[in-house]
Amino acid sequence: MKYLIPFFCLASLLSVVPASSVSAASQAKRPNFIVIFCDNLGYGDIEPFGSTVNRTPCLNRMAREGRKFTHFCVTAGVCTPSRASIMTGCYSQRVGMHWNPRDGQVLRPISPYGLNPEEVTVAEVLKKQGYKTGMIGKWHLGDQPPFLPTKQGFDYFYGIPYSDDMTQAVGKRIGDRLDGNRWPPLPVMLNDKVIAAGVDRNLLTKDYTEKAVEFIEQNKDQPFFLYFPQAMPGSTKEPFSSKGFRGKSKNGPWGDSIEELDWSTGQILDKLVELDIDENTLVIWTSDNGSPMARNMETTERGTNKPLYGRGYTTSEGAFRVPTIMWWPGKVPEGTVCNELATTMDLLPTFADLADGKVPQDRIIDGHDILPLIEGKPGAKTPYDVFYYYAMDQLQAVRKGPWKLFVPLKEFSRHPHFKKGQSTKPLLFNVVIDISSEHNVADQHPEIVKELMALAEKGRADLGDSKRPGANQRKPGKIDNPVPPTLKTISTK
Repeated sequence: MKYLIPFFCLASLLSVVPASSVSAASQAKRPNFIVIFCDNLGYGDIEPFGSTVNRTPCLNRMAREGRKFTHFCVTAGVCTPSRASIMTGCYSQRVGMHWNPRDGQVLRPISPYGLNPEEVTVAEVLKKQGYKTGMIGKWHLGDQPPFLPTKQGFDYFYGIPYSDDMTQAVGKRIGDRLDGNRWPPLPVMLNDKVIAAGVDRNLLTKDYTEKAVEFIEQNKDQPFFLYFPQAMPGSTKEPFSSKGFRGKSKNGPWGDSIEELDWSTGQILDKLVELDIDENTLVIWTSDNGSPMARNMETTERGTNKPLYGRGYTTSEGAFRVPTIMWWPGKVPEGTVCNELATTMDLLPTFADLADGKVPQDRIIDGHDILPLIEGKPGAKTPYDVFYYYAMDQLQAVRKGPWKLFVPLKEFSRHPHFKKGQSTKPLLFNVVIDISSEHNVADQHPEIVKELMALAEKGRADLGDSKRPGANQRKPGKIDNPVPPTLKTISTK
């Protein structure tokens, strides 16, 4: 494969992979779906959202030919709960993936917990409609056999089961805590089998992109869903990138990794055009949460969420609002911007509608069909009456319309605005006109504070709060005696 630097969005010259023998002529009008889900990439890390240090020509093209979403939110400032929401269309608190007593807020290697197989995923919804479903990249919803992608609706899985920083070396450093001494070399899996251990992380983006292009080629003649959660920029201080990009950006390793992600996106778009299936494919590019940012938040060496306030791993706007571009030639209006609130929970119901499927009727699904927003229909508005910001099991903020209220708290483990040991009062921001959350206007709008406090109580009753179970929460999956995913401990049972 010819490996190009990211200034050109040209189709790669890959060998042709035989198309699937499954005929889908009767389903030809059902669109394909590709979701590119970056890891820890911030709101201000790409040029379409204001970056001046990371070169992203392919994403510039995607924005010119597609639609930017400036108020697109995830449901958590960290990996596992965010990914649970994109899979299930639910708040992670709804499906029990927001916290557990063994791992805390994100799953670690050899956890007994994972996404409950009884949950209905977006892959399962689409598979029922005749879609070929593939997942390439970072899973992070359970590394044990019952929780792997192949047990959650995916026909094909290639990637790592958790974060790129959860290596054997890190496990040895933490020792007995979290079973660190048992963590295996970082595994690459094909379906439910470990095929490589101690992977070279510099090659992950390149490797994933090649596999993604192959999946598209193999399934070009039938409806397909490709979930492509990239490993980068990832959770290390110095992200990884391959030789063609390492040391080439103006922003150190963080910029190198983003410029390779941009190249990767160009490969996907170009392949769709080459195969003449671009007008039947919706591509969504986004991130699982905002960047962690460096200690000096004025720098961009670990990403930036500016002009939004705050760093990743919190309930700040910088953690929850992520850069999002949607591309679907002929369907998504070119060069447009959507300023309405939408979230990753909306993908399941939206894809279900476009695929002539149905959302599960036997349980609460928190997301909404946002096709009118995607297509830029005149007068289309957010379907959200309220949106909740949780840190693990604690409700910290509520949004309605342009208003975001941080509720007073007696105690908390981490907060983007409050400091431990100090009394807290309601903080109210208009996050539409005050994009950096600089002006607390709670005193000027007591009626809005009262309304949002009532909505907060409604959320607590439904989804729970610290030491208070919610009425409509479901349990995560859990097994006994988990084993490390290694070359010697494979099980398909």
